[in-house]
Amino acid sequence: HVARPLRQALSPANLPERPRPAKRPRRSQPDYANSVTASSSYSLPEGIVGLKGPVDRPAPGTLPLRGDLAHIALAQTYLAAHYVIPQPRAIGSEPVTMKLAMHDDADAGAELPAGQAVELLDCAGDWAWVACGPEGPSGYLRLGQLAPASDA
Repeated sequence: HVARPLRQALSPANLPERPRPAKRPRRSQPDYANSVTASSSYSLPEGIVGLKGPVDRPAPGTLPLRGDLAHIALAQTYLAAHYVIPQPRAIGSEPVTMKLAMHDDADAGAELPAGQAVELLDCAGDWAWVACGPEGPSGYLRLGQLAPASDA
């Protein structure tokens, strides 16, 4: 038996074949080609964003702010783990009532008419977190209640 160098012994050609684990399904990502709401609608933060003192937490369903995520226009005022540049979308052909949480029996939020312009902030399963702008209102609705992205 002749000893092979370690590098040759561990090359992929010499390793036994084993099944690869299944890849996790990719989280659906919005098309970033049209990702910025009209810049005249709000201003993006300038300079250093930092904490300047206590801030009252807004009521649920008002500002697009959660503990983990907030509208980018709120970055100078509110602390969140992440800020998102919203995707312009619209409510579909039927009016909707936004929910304050991601389940059908959650408290009702604002009512939006069919065709209303909204900003898509986050998707989880078949739920979307949307806002009518950086000042709200905000809430959850089913993705199917939004108009197709090309119609927004």
